[in-house]
Amino acid sequence: MINVCDIQVMKPLLAQHGFHFSKAKGQNFLISRWVPERIAEEAGVDETAGVLEIGPGIGPLTQQLALRAGKVCAVEVDERLKPILALTVGEFSNTEILWSDILKQNIPALVQEKFPGLRPMACANLPYYITSPILTALLEAECFRSVTVMVQKEVAQRIAAQPGSPDYSAFSIFCQYYAKPEILFDVPAGCFLPQPKVTSAVITLKVREEKPWDIPEPEIFFRAVRASFAMRRKKLQNGLASGFPQLGKAGAAEVIAAAGLPENVRGETLGIPEFARLSKEISGRLHHD
Repeated sequence: MINVCDIQVMKPLLAQHGFHFSKAKGQNFLISRWVPERIAEEAGVDETAGVLEIGPGIGPLTQQLALRAGKVCAVEVDERLKPILALTVGEFSNTEILWSDILKQNIPALVQEKFPGLRPMACANLPYYITSPILTALLEAECFRSVTVMVQKEVAQRIAAQPGSPDYSAFSIFCQYYAKPEILFDVPAGCFLPQPKVTSAVITLKVREEKPWDIPEPEIFFRAVRASFAMRRKKLQNGLASGFPQLGKAGAAEVIAAAGLPENVRGETLGIPEFARLSKEISGRLHHD
């Protein structure tokens, strides 16, 4: 197995194929072997797992997943990597590369086709510029047991943030609605070539088998969440009145009271259970009118 984390090995290989890092694609390749080993290990990958990997790059994480998993399907958009991945992961009979953009795939159908009888998991070292859309697509697909990704450390903190903390956002609630996040470990900038300007972190999201709240209309729930964070420093009443114009300020105040919340409450202090009560009250009003 080619040690793709060894610069002495990789630089000549990349040069031989005329490969240059693409800034636009956010390519930073891992040069510390412990990182992909630990990601595969802590994600809980074993022979019962079917792993969808997004953006294998030159294959450091792909190799570690292939050593452990029942099957790996890696989706890569950059076809310049074909000859390189053929060398770095071509020896693994349990690994398939799909040359495509993951955001154009029907993820549940793909998972069903590639991993029959296996525990589906997603794993990725995500390019920073496209972290949110990919994570959103993986969680909304609702077909994985867990999603383990390396992201910018501040993004990992935002995903795992608790109500009332500075990092808490609509994206925190979105991720926690679908899964239980846990930050596993930090990855210093020196582990990459070229070095990014930030620290990364690996976070695992254990997907909820069932959601413990009563949320009859998730689209109203998420609209209420977005509305309250759009006016972060203001009272919740203002955010809701602007996000649901048909309620108006008076209606927003009544909804907040009916959900059992104090009238001056701010959206960023509420957790999913409070937003669930709120969205139920809003749903009732919108349909009533």
